[in-house]
Amino acid sequence: MNTVTIPKRITQGEELVVIPRKEYEEYLQLRKIIPVVKMTSAQKRDLEQARKDYKQGKYMTLEQLEHELGIARKR
Repeated sequence: MNTVTIPKRITQGEELVVIPRKEYEEYLQLRKIIPVVKMTSAQKRDLEQARKDYKQGKYMTLEQLEHELGIARKR
């Protein structure tokens, strides 16, 4: 997708992004099919904590989870 960003100094402090009409119309159609849902404060907090945990290596791989659950994976 080709995009053009108009500098803030031209648009009085707001960035303006220009995309082809066809792609914009496709975007509008997708928004009708896939609604945009805003996260709650609790969800935002949980996501931030999950990101911190991930950075610190506090996560379980799929293989570890399958082993813990006793699930044999087809390979």
